Amino acid sequence: MGETYVAAPSRNTDIDKVDDMPTDFLGREYETFPAPEPLQQHGPARVIAMCNQKGGVGKTTSSINIAGALAQYGRRVLIVDFDPQGAATVGLGINANTVESTIYTALFDMSVDPHDVVQHTAFDNIDVIPANIDLSAAEVQLVTEVGREQILNGVLRKLKAEYDVIIVDCQPSLGLLTVNALAAADGVIIPVAAEFFALRGVALLMQSIEKVQSRINPALEVYGVLVTMYTNTLHCEEVCQRIYEAFENKVFHTFISRSIKLPDSSVAAAPIVIYAPGHKTAKEYREVARELVSRGIVA
Repeated sequence: MGETYVAAPSRNTDIDKVDDMPTDFLGREYETFPAPEPLQQHGPARVIAMCNQKGGVGKTTSSINIAGALAQYGRRVLIVDFDPQGAATVGLGINANTVESTIYTALFDMSVDPHDVVQHTAFDNIDVIPANIDLSAAEVQLVTEVGREQILNGVLRKLKAEYDVIIVDCQPSLGLLTVNALAAADGVIIPVAAEFFALRGVALLMQSIEKVQSRINPALEVYGVLVTMYTNTLHCEEVCQRIYEAFENKVFHTFISRSIKLPDSSVAAAPIVIYAPGHKTAKEYREVARELVSRGIVA
């Protein structure tokens, strides 16, 4: 695309301009991230769990739109819908009630090849493993499974060679499904809304991550905290300051603005980077994608 956008919005300053503003309101120097170079070869995938047990923080929206941005940069992306609500499935234009197999099938039917569960979307470089309400039974069924925390890992291991990144869109809970996602992941992205109660419950998520690191997946990293639903207000600045005090350099440089275009793109079943590519929020998600590549999280 050739564009370069600055990161980290500053109050009363357009996100794409840094004139006379060398730092943002958090005191961080502005960084720009170049458009990624094309890949000469694809795979194996880096697995990212998009995780927050608090609902309504833009988790699925961010999964879809980071995937969309990375796909536009030529990365092959697989989204694993790991939420019984199936929002990521619907958001990519797939009717999970009409597909023969879902992630639930891949988890519990050992005769099924995970490749046969993958659905191609209408968008270049984006595939999805769909989910529907059947997945709600998985929490109970996993309790009696041998190696119950590693079942998703076994599924994804067979798919990594075909993709550059696999994004697991977790349900808003800290049950066995989320533990499976953390056990299978190389790293976690935590979407946090720029609202007063943003950090409530994140401490519990961090405890779960630390337990998984200690007992199951010592290589698991926290890739970053993604601030969502940002508005140019003093209240948001105060919330973001608290988030930064808690996570420091783990906070992504770009914040995702609150925008009516995001629900519009969800209704259209398309990532905003495709639905409204020139919109500010689309630019922000592309900047997050570039940051992921620049930091070496995604190839």
